[in-house]
Amino acid sequence: MGFQGWSIRSMGADLDSETWYQCDRCTACCKWPGDVKVEDEEVTAIAKFLEMDEDAFIQRFTRLRMNRNGLSLIERDNDECIMLENDRCLIQEVKPFQCKGFPNRWNFKDWEKVCQAKPVPMAQALKMGLVEEGDLSANHAARGSEL
Repeated sequence: MGFQGWSIRSMGADLDSETWYQCDRCTACCKWPGDVKVEDEEVTAIAKFLEMDEDAFIQRFTRLRMNRNGLSLIERDNDECIMLENDRCLIQEVKPFQCKGFPNRWNFKDWEKVCQAKPVPMAQALKMGLVEEGDLSANHAARGSEL
């Protein structure tokens, strides 16, 4: 599957800009094959959270991305993220930005068929504090209060 069918909301994805999709942690996106990018600062945060040395974390839990431009979390043989255990993210508190952004900042073809995120009108999501004004850019520092 790889990157085929992915969309980036800040680059004009086909998501409705008037809707925020609130994650309910169904873990469907954690079971989709492909890269889960981890940047340097995320490696540091995750290793610290797991009480591991950064080099040990890199050796045990990462691989080179498909495009050979950085690191990705490894997958289990069934395509699940290595950090998914008993349908629970082991690093929920420090999960990578890519994970926090699904499905509002990126998605894959037919994601709606497997993801249980709840559609919330954007105006309501803003009022509820689920997302902050201007928070839809993949490069924005704020990442949504419940992501």
